[in-house]
Amino acid sequence: MNNTLTLSRRSFLKVTSLAGGGLMLGFHATAAGDLLTDAAELFEPNAYVKISAEGVITILAPNPELGQGVRTTLPMIVAEELDVDWNTIAIEQTPLNTKLYERQVAGGSGAVRSSWDSFRKGGAAARQMLLEAAAKKWNVNVSECRTDKGFVLHPGSGKKASYGELASTAATLEIPKEIKLKDPADYKIIGTRQRSVDNKGIITGKAKYGFDIKREGMLYAMLARPTFGKKLKSFDDKAARAVIGVKNVVQHGSSIAVLATSTWAAKKGRDALKIEWEDEAPLESTSDYTHAFAKMIQQRSDAPKRNDGDVDQAFAGAAKILETTFEAPFLPHAPMEPMCYFADVRDDAADLFGPSQTPARTRSDVARAIGLAEDKITVGMSHQGGGFGRRLQADYSVEAAMVSKLAKAPVLVLWTREDDMQGGFYRPAGLYKYRAAISANKELIGWHMNAAATNTGNAARENSFPAGAVPNFRVDSHNHQSKITVGAWRAPNHNFIAYTEESFIDEIAHELGKDPVAFRLELLERARKNPTGSVGYDVDKYIGVVKLAAEMGNWGKQGVNGIYKGFGAHYSFGTYVAQVADVSVIGNKIKVHKIYAAVDCGRVINPLGAEKQLEGGIIDGLGHALYGELTFDKGVVNQKNFNSYKMIRIQDTPDIEVRFIQSDAHPQGLGEPGLPPTGAAVANAIFAATGKRLKKQPFDLRVDIG
Repeated sequence: MNNTLTLSRRSFLKVTSLAGGGLMLGFHATAAGDLLTDAAELFEPNAYVKISAEGVITILAPNPELGQGVRTTLPMIVAEELDVDWNTIAIEQTPLNTKLYERQVAGGSGAVRSSWDSFRKGGAAARQMLLEAAAKKWNVNVSECRTDKGFVLHPGSGKKASYGELASTAATLEIPKEIKLKDPADYKIIGTRQRSVDNKGIITGKAKYGFDIKREGMLYAMLARPTFGKKLKSFDDKAARAVIGVKNVVQHGSSIAVLATSTWAAKKGRDALKIEWEDEAPLESTSDYTHAFAKMIQQRSDAPKRNDGDVDQAFAGAAKILETTFEAPFLPHAPMEPMCYFADVRDDAADLFGPSQTPARTRSDVARAIGLAEDKITVGMSHQGGGFGRRLQADYSVEAAMVSKLAKAPVLVLWTREDDMQGGFYRPAGLYKYRAAISANKELIGWHMNAAATNTGNAARENSFPAGAVPNFRVDSHNHQSKITVGAWRAPNHNFIAYTEESFIDEIAHELGKDPVAFRLELLERARKNPTGSVGYDVDKYIGVVKLAAEMGNWGKQGVNGIYKGFGAHYSFGTYVAQVADVSVIGNKIKVHKIYAAVDCGRVINPLGAEKQLEGGIIDGLGHALYGELTFDKGVVNQKNFNSYKMIRIQDTPDIEVRFIQSDAHPQGLGEPGLPPTGAAVANAIFAATGKRLKKQPFDLRVDIG
């Protein structure tokens, strides 16, 4: 393996002496050709290293932290190449800086996989300059020196210097043109189990979230907003202004903001508003979508997303046709911390601070809304009490900025849980129709998926398994326009498609009289040896997780002590996950006892954090498969809080066992891939126990499945 990176002068933004004789190194990801001999590699995010003359080593974390552990994992990569003692470094969250960082985003399971090489380069370049500084100080050849836990050593003479002692000298050196990366065999930090660096702050209450923000002169704001299909006609704010603590009331579009000296006063003032709303569009209900989807999936789209072979001919000549339909409800993100954001907008500048998965989008959207240049706006990042895709949107930060501008005051806009449930960008509702053509000799020869969903240009995943393994394969997709806003929801599109695909594969296997795992392996061998069209997944990696999960879950032994097993697998965000679910059914009650998960995500940086990501995704997937559903009645959500929108409880969570396939490959995503296969594994286990196929989420536990 070639562990050398080439670093150009323009990719190394800063080498400056800090006050007190320290060293600050900034690394900017540029075009791949500037950084690697292999120009196919891409580098997006960046890293900083700060070393003070007193020996304090700070690694700056640029990415938003919303519980996924990125403030631990990314600095581990830098610390490894820098060769420091992990227990002695400081980690500092950076504000938004698009001149230094190209991907300050929490989304798409992309932080580590997009940052792996550039963060290694950052740590390695700093280490190399410190080695050269020591060699210069001791008048020895740099090849005679080595590093260990924040020190440079010269074994020949026994000399030793800390990074702090060498920082000033290192800051004066030329930037190395080639950077030597560590041999992975020498890793001391990467691959070790490290607790989150934020644990202590969270446990002691020192970690500050959006709701904790306090600034001098700040007012708290709550807004009354129209429901879907409504707009503001008129309002009377006299009673609101009379509430003790209320300082101002301003109108922002069809919303009215009440500003006060406390959260409670802002809420009481909002409650006192007299508002008249009027219709601006037809008021939509859940039943409207159901009817629209049902019509759409009977039709073919003008341009299929995928069309291998001749599906019509395959179905015309089929000995048997299987057909089934799956129904997906809207889902809110429902993070434990509802939307909130701080803004201080002045005539010539604006300061923004709070929880955002996309701070760069926040800045650009706010800049357009308030009419300021982006370079006049600063954006800081707080901890986030969950996001799951909701905080990829900038609506609530724009709202805060506009209220601040109108009120001419710094404000913290706070949403209640009810605001959050009603004002979401939900996972789209949809309907998915599958058909399978079976030949006379019991072979799967045709596959047709027809999907319809709200406000999405592609309701389907056209390249998911078993695409490439079936000779006649067609995917149609339809978009139903709606006033209900939708957006990315954890593992977008994959989160429900994996359930439908894997449930239908199980149904086909049962019809063919084949073991579900063996049938999947048979299809994967087809994709390897005789593919049809493109194969958008690595067959060997897919086979690897399928076999490992089956082994972990003791596959094949059904009904032992009342436990039945179901299987599900899926590829998303570069990662392959296969799961076996152990389920029992007593009366009409479903109990998920254990889920076994086999994972191939390339190199694992922090096994402890990686396990937590997989466990969290599995629990999230299970909870929404069992309970999650948001419905509408004339534009108004029916589930307004957690008393009517059930979240999974601790007593409902199963034991989870995760195993990673050992790999030296480039790290891949982990925040989302654990979720998609879970619903299918559980549904297929329920079928094994009851003979009933569940075609809708949430699974209806009230029906007689005995």
